[in-house]
Amino acid sequence: MTTALLAGGGTAGHVNPLLALADHWRRVEPEIELLVLGTAEGLEARLVPDRGYELLTIPRVPFPRRPNRAAFGFPGRFRDAVRRTRTIIRDRGVDIVVGFGGYASAPAYVAARLEHIPMVAHEANARPGIANRLAVWLGGRAAITFAGTPLRRSRLVGMPLRPEIAALNRPVARADAVRELGLEAHRPVLLVTGGSTGAQRLNETMTASAARVLGTGWQVLHITGSGRGGEDPGLAGYHTMAYCDRMELAFAAADLALCRAGSATVSELAALGLPAVLVPYAAGNGEQRLNARELVAAGGAVLVADAELTPQWVTRELVPLLGRRAEIARMAAAAQSVGRRDADVALLALVREALADATGLG
Repeated sequence: MTTALLAGGGTAGHVNPLLALADHWRRVEPEIELLVLGTAEGLEARLVPDRGYELLTIPRVPFPRRPNRAAFGFPGRFRDAVRRTRTIIRDRGVDIVVGFGGYASAPAYVAARLEHIPMVAHEANARPGIANRLAVWLGGRAAITFAGTPLRRSRLVGMPLRPEIAALNRPVARADAVRELGLEAHRPVLLVTGGSTGAQRLNETMTASAARVLGTGWQVLHITGSGRGGEDPGLAGYHTMAYCDRMELAFAAADLALCRAGSATVSELAALGLPAVLVPYAAGNGEQRLNARELVAAGGAVLVADAELTPQWVTRELVPLLGRRAEIARMAAAAQSVGRRDADVALLALVREALADATGLG
């Protein structure tokens, strides 16, 4: 029986593809033993046990970005995390490490190399993170979400999606989704979301533009997050909610999305054929703009810089777009042309190849 250690966590962008692979692997190989390596502070602390997987934790050891007191203590804390992970690998008979980035992945990759077992890194973003670059440098294989991601020995597999997203048939599910969300069946839906935490720029601009958007005949489903603005403007047809625990309903109801360009969001939009206006997060290292590149080039999305998303932009660009339903339909088809729903299958195939090569069966 194979035992695999899936490493990652911290954010939904790391945890969700990890769980998507785990769910698929368990479906096709029920006897597989899957262990998850994470930290006690990340989303994995709740999501992994809730999904029925065993979570093993190590200390959170961020890579230092600048010389400070934390940087001086980093080598010792990192060695301790590697030591703990090596103990898990030996005690549990781990055969392979599959990492998804995040704080737990780098120690897992180093431990895998020291224990002479294969490793595979899944990179969610178009610009790879430090941990997954380390995995490739250590001799591991890489699976990438977006074409052109600069990782050696990489294979394009896409983003493993949550089962409720991967299996979603938007046209079939729309009527039920509209009803459950309290929307009007006869009006098209603009979905506005800044992700689980919300996005202040999107929230403030869209609530300030509510009357102009509603004047096009569209209705709005605005998922605001908490503490980032986005107060309900109190207009008929403008529906706000802080969180949406069932995003498949929001995607099924929507005809167009206005959202950030996180890797999971872009991958879900493409897989579902949902056209979008993408507003990359301005901070960070610019990976969201790169994540959006393929979908925009295919014609499935429009890109607008964060600083340009103003009420004036909405009046000048978004309102006219909402009136061009044929163009939005073409965008939907273009989005679906670059989408993938089988990334979990493709990633597992790569993992099995790594296992076979390591055992001399490849």
